[in-house]
Amino acid sequence: MTGLVARLARWEVLLALVLVALLGVGQAMSPVFLTPRNFANLTAALIEVAIMALPLALIIIAGEIDLSVESMVGLSCALLGFLWLAGIPLELGIPTVLVVGALGGLLNGVLVTGFGLPSLVVTIGTLALFRGLALVVLGPQGVSGFPDAFTTFGFGTVPGTPIPWPALIFVALAVILGILLHATWIGRQVYAVGKNASAARFSGVRVLRLKLALFVLSGTIAALAGVILTARFASARADVGQGMTLTVVTVVLLGGVNIFGGRGTIPGVVLAALTLAVLGNVLRLGNVSAEIQSIAIGALLIVSVVIPNLAHQVQAVYHRARGGRQVPAGAVGPG
Repeated sequence: MTGLVARLARWEVLLALVLVALLGVGQAMSPVFLTPRNFANLTAALIEVAIMALPLALIIIAGEIDLSVESMVGLSCALLGFLWLAGIPLELGIPTVLVVGALGGLLNGVLVTGFGLPSLVVTIGTLALFRGLALVVLGPQGVSGFPDAFTTFGFGTVPGTPIPWPALIFVALAVILGILLHATWIGRQVYAVGKNASAARFSGVRVLRLKLALFVLSGTIAALAGVILTARFASARADVGQGMTLTVVTVVLLGGVNIFGGRGTIPGVVLAALTLAVLGNVLRLGNVSAEIQSIAIGALLIVSVVIPNLAHQVQAVYHRARGGRQVPAGAVGPG
């Protein structure tokens, strides 16, 4: 009975129940809510955020944070537009952008691991740096005229389905990073570093190298999100992506990742991304203003931090009251 309660109380199960409830509310508000076209719209609206949330989840589980992702999106978008204007084909332009994203992540990682600087401070700095570079590269102008195949990938769907093409990239990344985190020694090291970096180091984990690799991964995938955003908008601008970081962090924390590191799952992040996408769609169907939607995201961010930590404290009290009996793993409060 205790095991059943523990399984039902998992954070991911609660998220799934919230998602189902939101789907019911949306369908009650509008008969077009569950139609394939609306599904494609709500999925596409948050796909870049969902993609960036995956590597950020690994970084936060490892006890660090990357707040520069939205500016890397802007830089990659601006650079792709600049290269296209210069006559560089997308077959060369896109790999170049991804390399720049990796270098941006490498810069974050070196400053954090090589110089011992706090990742919060470092990535706030590169948040401004990357945005400034984007403005230098492209300026205030917009670039359009990309090939039809490229823009169709951005806002088109898989033939015969309501699934946007970029959603396939998200699914592939979620599967790969999910396996990496939950079924390999690398994932075990990520958790170990987040729980106690010193103990992990004494156990033979190359903590600095691991964190450096995670920052490089985050920068690369943020650049990929910028490419996808360029395709979806069919234009490149240096100011795209502004405000994305708040939403990305909200998805990660709502997914049950502990802001202090050591706990979290990729399935939780996937469910959180879907929940936030559906919530946004429901609010738009209800003609809720953008300001109120922003308030809702901020409130979710606070709730996703407060509730898991309160639940974890309650579990600790319960554990002590039962005289040291183990609390079932994976119960509510992965944060």
